[in-house]
Amino acid sequence: MPELFAYTDGACSGNPGPGGWGVLLRASDGDKILKERELKGGEATTTNNQMELMAAISALESLSRPSTITVVTDSAYVKNGVTGWIFGWKKNGWKTASKKPVKNVDLWQRLDAAQARHDVTWEWVKGHAGHPENERADELARAGMAPFKS
Repeated sequence: MPELFAYTDGACSGNPGPGGWGVLLRASDGDKILKERELKGGEATTTNNQMELMAAISALESLSRPSTITVVTDSAYVKNGVTGWIFGWKKNGWKTASKKPVKNVDLWQRLDAAQARHDVTWEWVKGHAGHPENERADELARAGMAPFKS
């Protein structure tokens, strides 16, 4: 059975500032790549964390049917949030442990809903460390940001 991966990344010029997100979706059978699809987008005023979240959301929302997928991100914020913090936030009515509203709550709720349809494994990789798929996701994020940079 083919394995499905989503390599995701976000980029921002200034924080906040113009930003972009990118996704490399890949279905593979062992070392053989069966299919690839690239996604990208951006916004005029956003943050790096928002773009990292949008990359993961876009990857999961782009799948037409429930899937088993590994999402690979270089964002500790996304990985830690979705595999740990989110459970407490939901239990606390989307408030942090210090009773403050969760930042980017709309995006976290959207990611939570997108992930619920799938069997997702989350992996973190070090960014800008020569990981070919992460580098490609970064290129896509920068391309998504390009129309919004002056």
